[in-house]
Amino acid sequence: MILPITKVHFFLLFCFLGTISAQLSLNFYINLCPLVLPTIKTEIIAAVANEPRMGASLLRLHFHDCFVQGCDASVLLDDTSSFTGEKSAGANANSLRGFDVIDRIKSKVERLCPNTVSCADILAIAARDSVVALGGPSWGVPLGRRDSTTASLSSANSDLPGPSSDVSDLANAFSKKGFSVREVVALSGSHTIGQASCRFFRNRIYNENNIDSSFATSLQANCPRSGGDLNLSPLDTTTPNTFDNVYYKNLQNQKGLFHSDQVLFDDGSTKAQVNSYVTNPLSFRSDFANAMVKMGNLSPLTGSNGQIRKICGRIN
Repeated sequence: MILPITKVHFFLLFCFLGTISAQLSLNFYINLCPLVLPTIKTEIIAAVANEPRMGASLLRLHFHDCFVQGCDASVLLDDTSSFTGEKSAGANANSLRGFDVIDRIKSKVERLCPNTVSCADILAIAARDSVVALGGPSWGVPLGRRDSTTASLSSANSDLPGPSSDVSDLANAFSKKGFSVREVVALSGSHTIGQASCRFFRNRIYNENNIDSSFATSLQANCPRSGGDLNLSPLDTTTPNTFDNVYYKNLQNQKGLFHSDQVLFDDGSTKAQVNSYVTNPLSFRSDFANAMVKMGNLSPLTGSNGQIRKICGRIN
């Protein structure tokens, strides 16, 4: 017996299809823009080869995007008459970089597939490809995000944990986004690459006791008590351009650059996990990759929400 299709059936079918379209998918662009992944990968490999630090910068850009309003590319927006963007937030000003790389990728992707690939998806893919380019693990990036039409300076100032954070601060900030303490330790391993400005670690190298004295002295040469705020030092001075587990070995030797790094070894709630990642690097790689997938799933705009920005720095 064939039942008649009613308006209720159409409504339920619409809701069902809407739910499907709102899910991120590994194969989202397989028909829409089949060359997007290799195009982004080529650009990232070139950018990281030109400047290894860029890999860490692009990874950080994705993190600072997702922790504010979710993974919606709000971090890329310039100020407008109706809102102040996130670029001037305390954790971002004179610190976030890689916007030019994202813009270059977006330009190429727009020529390839106009009005199809979001800036938020480009950020997520670029973060993964940057880690891989520096020897780190890979992971499948679910895609289908759309871009926000606004940004939140206040949320950027309140939601992003800083380099002076204690474990409780980190745990609280990440818990609000659904992450466990184990995932905090794993994601902190991103500090195995990249560089930081003197202003973010000056207090540690002059005023803290849980730091190797020779390590502190070596850093002081390029980070005076006053001035030189933007002078750089590698977050991992041992293998600064390789994504590995040496970051955790440095913590064991009191050579964490940030206060927020070193406390992971000093605090009883996280010390065992640090030690575990030293002895089992494959566990770190696996946990980091899984946590990054989770990061990329933070409150994405999908379906008919948001837009596909033509230029990542401004709304259409």
